[in-house]
Amino acid sequence: MSGGGYVLQASGISVRFGGVRALTGVDLGIRAGEVCGLIGPNGAGKTTLFDVLSGIRRPDGGRMLLDGADITRRSPVWRARHGMRRTFQRQQLFGQLSVADNVLVAQEWRGGGGGLAADLLAFPARRSRERARRERGERVLADCGIGALGTAYAGGLPVGQGRMVELARAVADPPRVLLLDEPASGMSAPERGQLAAVVRRLAQEEGCAVLLVEHNVAFVMDLCTRVVVLDLGRVLAEGTAAEVRADPLVREAYLGAS
Repeated sequence: MSGGGYVLQASGISVRFGGVRALTGVDLGIRAGEVCGLIGPNGAGKTTLFDVLSGIRRPDGGRMLLDGADITRRSPVWRARHGMRRTFQRQQLFGQLSVADNVLVAQEWRGGGGGLAADLLAFPARRSRERARRERGERVLADCGIGALGTAYAGGLPVGQGRMVELARAVADPPRVLLLDEPASGMSAPERGQLAAVVRRLAQEEGCAVLLVEHNVAFVMDLCTRVVVLDLGRVLAEGTAAEVRADPLVREAYLGAS
């Protein structure tokens, strides 16, 4: 796979765990403004691929490009600071912090300017940046439908609301690439609708490239402009929702039809 205007591109990705091949020659690209779904049976390699894309795991073969530059050996921190964001299957909230502070944390890496002296003396520039970050956090929480939860402790939230806090934290500093690992898990139908609305807006209005793994196939088929199917560590099929639904290999291997 080459070219194609991809923001994030993976070519020939292979991962082995001992003698087991988790991924074999996987090619995947995501364009700006696209919502791409990644589906497949348990053990297909979806989370392993996410770990590779986000830099948590280095592949045994293949390479990754961000805006055409090779990032295969770049760390997760480097990738995050260059616009790649990720959520995880298991919630990873700062439970002892408020919802608002969970979102504020995501913006702190940029620094406030002025160092310790600015913190102690509350320089005007520092106060201005802090105010702007808090306002940004409030807007993001409102967009995610959880604006009323800003003062609540994140650790006490139901699963669905916790998922939305994770999404808000991931997009508080505007992402160029967003990787969502089972974002709808544990959500009610209204919460899934809110999630879909936020993801569509990010793609359509902000040009974010979105890749999501999700076991709720109906949710994926409704939301995603393109769907990639993994099976046994290989790309089995790729196309629009209608094309993937109609693919006999997909129906046999994953969707349960004969």
